[in-house]
Amino acid sequence: MRKIRILGNSLAASRVEREAPLAGWGQYLGEFLNEGYEVHNYARDAMTLRGYYAERFAVLLTLLQPGDLVILAFGHVEQRINEPRRYHGPREYKEYLRLCVDAIRAEGGIPVLLTPEARCVFDEAGNILNTHDEYPELTREAAAETGALLVDMNEYTTTMLAELGPTRARRLFRWMDPGEHPNHPDGVVDSTHFNTQGAREVARLTAVRFLETPGLPADMVDPQLVTPGETPPVLTEFMVSNPEMALTLTPSLLGMADFTSPAPGQLVGAMCKLAGTAPVGTDYVLFYEQGRYLGGTAVSVSGTWQWRRTVNWSAGRHSVEALAVKGDAVSWTSVLEFEVLDHVEPPQVEGPKPDVLSGPRPRFFGKAARGTTKVMVLEQGRLIAAAPVKADGTWQVTHAHDWRPGTYTVEFVGIFSAIHSEPASLTLRVHGIPEDSWLHTSLASRHSCTGECAHYPAMPTW
Repeated sequence: MRKIRILGNSLAASRVEREAPLAGWGQYLGEFLNEGYEVHNYARDAMTLRGYYAERFAVLLTLLQPGDLVILAFGHVEQRINEPRRYHGPREYKEYLRLCVDAIRAEGGIPVLLTPEARCVFDEAGNILNTHDEYPELTREAAAETGALLVDMNEYTTTMLAELGPTRARRLFRWMDPGEHPNHPDGVVDSTHFNTQGAREVARLTAVRFLETPGLPADMVDPQLVTPGETPPVLTEFMVSNPEMALTLTPSLLGMADFTSPAPGQLVGAMCKLAGTAPVGTDYVLFYEQGRYLGGTAVSVSGTWQWRRTVNWSAGRHSVEALAVKGDAVSWTSVLEFEVLDHVEPPQVEGPKPDVLSGPRPRFFGKAARGTTKVMVLEQGRLIAAAPVKADGTWQVTHAHDWRPGTYTVEFVGIFSAIHSEPASLTLRVHGIPEDSWLHTSLASRHSCTGECAHYPAMPTW
C-alpha cells in the first residue's frame, strides 16, 4: 500500500462534524485514488514550515517508506508579515522547502510542492486578486531549483473561482448568511477556508493535476472518479428582483437596519465587513451606494447581521445605505460613511541615524504613514521586532538582544488591516570590536578562562 502524506495548514486539514461546514481538501483526496493508495493527512491549523520542521519533521522521516509521496502545501500562513510567530521571509521560506525536499528524498520519498490556494477576493472588474504576494512564485522557484514535482494549486483554484465569478464563488467557502447553517446561527464571513463542496472540488482538481504531472505514479488516480461536480447556484443576494425598487417604497416597517461596525468615518481595509442589527423578524437587509444595489444578507433570529462584499471596496470615501425588508414592508434607510485605504506608505525611520555609531542594543524609532497600526522590523529578511504605532503616528522599539559590532541593513514595513507597505531601509552601524579584529583573533588559540586568572593580556571588566 503506497502512502500519500500531506503536510500543510488549515485549508488541507481534515475536519469533524462539529466543525461543519468547514472542510479541508486533504480529507477528500482519497476519494479520487485507485486502490493501493492511502492518504495520511498531517495538515493542521496554522501549521508553518518552520514550526513543522522544528517540531515534527523528524518523526515523519522515520515513518517514510521508499516511494511514499509527501505533499508540501504551504505559503498560505507564512506570508503574514503581521504575525511574527508565523511569518517566513522569502529566503527562509525557500530554504525550509529545500531542506524538506532533501530530507524526503534521502528517505526514498517523492516530494511534491503545492502553491497556496486562492482566496475568494475579487476586484471591481470581477478579477480574482492575489492575496499571497510572491509566495506562489517562491514555491514555483523552489520546485525548479530542487527538481521537486510541482502542482500549481494557486493557478487552478484561481481559474476555478474566476470561472464562477463573484456571484457564485462564495458558495465554495465557509461564508454564509445568518441562519444558513446550524453551526453558525449568526452567519460567518470566511473567504479563506472551504466548505464541504469547495474542499471536495479542490481535491478533485488536485487529483486531475496529479494525472497530468510527469513523475507521479500513472496508476494513482482513477480517471473515472474525477468528473466535474455541480456548479454552485447564484448567491441569494444577486437573485433579489428589482432591488432598487425598494428605495422608492414608502417606509412602513418599525425600526431600522442599524450599523454597529465599522464606526462612522473609520478608516478600513478593502475587505471591510459591515455588521449591525435589524428589527427581529426582518427577512433581509439590502445595501446601496448612491442608489446602486450592492448586495444583501439575511438576519439572525436575534436580529443581528453581518455582511461583506465578495468584491473589494475601492479606495476612498464610501456612503452605504441599509434598508430592512419584511414581507412587503421596508424600513427607513440608515447611512454609514467610512473610508477605505488600499495601500500603506513605507514608514519613516528617524533613528538610529545612518551616519552615527549605535550602541549594542539599537533603539529604532520614527513616524508612520496614515492608517498604519504597526511597524515590523526585519534584518536579512527575518522578522526581529514589531512596534505599535501611537495615535500621533510615532513608533519606537528597542531590540531585546545585543548586536555584534558591524554594519547591518534593516528594513521597516508598515501594516494596516490585511495590507503592508513596501520596506523602508536603514544601514545600521553597531560600535564595538568586530569579531574579525586582531584584538579578538590574537586570542583565538586559547580557551576562555574561568574564575580568577593571572593570564595576560587581561580584558577589561568594567
